[in-house]
Amino acid sequence: RKVAVLDYVEPSPQGTKWGLGGTCVNVGCIPKKLMHQAALLGSALKDAQHYGWNIAQPVHHTWSLMAQAVQNYVKSLNWGHRVQLQDKKVKYFNMKGSFSDPYTIRGLTKAGKETVVTAENIVIATGGRPKYPTHIAGALEYGITIYISLTEASPDVSLECAGFLTGIGLDTTVMMRSIPLRGFDQQMASLVTEHMESYGTKFLKRCFPTKVEKLESNRLQVTWKNTDLGTEETDSFDTVMWAVGRAPDTEALNLEAVGVKTNSETGKIVVDASEATSVPHIYAIGDITEGRPELTPTAIAAGKLLAQRLFGQSSELMDYDNVYHAYYKPLEFTVAERDATQCYMKVVCLREREQRILGLHFIGPNAGEVIQGFALGIKCGATYPQLMKTIGIHPTCAEEITKLHITKRSGLDATVTGC
Repeated sequence: RKVAVLDYVEPSPQGTKWGLGGTCVNVGCIPKKLMHQAALLGSALKDAQHYGWNIAQPVHHTWSLMAQAVQNYVKSLNWGHRVQLQDKKVKYFNMKGSFSDPYTIRGLTKAGKETVVTAENIVIATGGRPKYPTHIAGALEYGITIYISLTEASPDVSLECAGFLTGIGLDTTVMMRSIPLRGFDQQMASLVTEHMESYGTKFLKRCFPTKVEKLESNRLQVTWKNTDLGTEETDSFDTVMWAVGRAPDTEALNLEAVGVKTNSETGKIVVDASEATSVPHIYAIGDITEGRPELTPTAIAAGKLLAQRLFGQSSELMDYDNVYHAYYKPLEFTVAERDATQCYMKVVCLREREQRILGLHFIGPNAGEVIQGFALGIKCGATYPQLMKTIGIHPTCAEEITKLHITKRSGLDATVTGC
């Protein structure tokens, strides 16, 4: 069968655009992880002197060099995706597509050239775009979101962004309307924000912005209300970044004309277990779908299974249960001369019968790498007794999970004092 891809990036309000690969590759997970690593390298340099390395202080970070390294790597991934499409004989159209009828897509290039593509099956995977709080004066004109040029020193979302910006030496403030890391265990979220505060990140808690103004100095003056004190406050910043959620990129698709149903509140496309929309031959995967995790690996897995079903190679459906997520914040070992004690882990399991594990939380070095391995066990129905019978790999951080024996109900101190 013939396969084609229509790929197009609508520039952000600040004019930012990018190459093939979507949010994750270009302005999301990949640059975020690289900048997180840059912050960790800075911390390692500071710690090195306590282990015999003679490094001149203070250590300085050059944003432009990091930005260039990140951009070069992202461009290599863009090229890799193009090569893969070519190798698989997938026709690539750099066009913005919309439905003309249930089997026809109208594509427009940046220059306005039109191409019409017809297909037996159509898969929508346009993802989401960051929201702007347009009710706040100056938000659209002066604020940025995830989609911004790296040269302006303003990368990813909220706490993750604040973490690595602080880590590379920038003065960073986070304004929170309510709780941090919504959707995460709040005990763990509090430990993260406490560490970030000790690390140098400032927090304005229970505050919300009301307007952004540009000063003659080109700095941005933000006015906000403090709900606890009932006061109005102001301060000036070099950059203001909004991290208030994402919206599905559906507006330009003309879904109504072909009968594809969306959730009236979220705007996301309603799909069944096979990823089919209300129009049987039109499918949707990824962030654009209602009720699915907004995670790149989830969308990739769903897309692979959908392709196999469409080509008659399999009937397997995507299993969306127990999908795990990592949050990146420069949080590493407590070393000599550094007072950082927020590393923490806990297992949540049933108290009765086999004590099946329901969840696992880990704050510490390489948390994503650690959880990835345990995710398989939880997916397979691992129990607490099985975890306790697992022999840890020593010396590692992950082995501490196999030693967890103090319950929260006991009230005992869970601090680890030996290896």
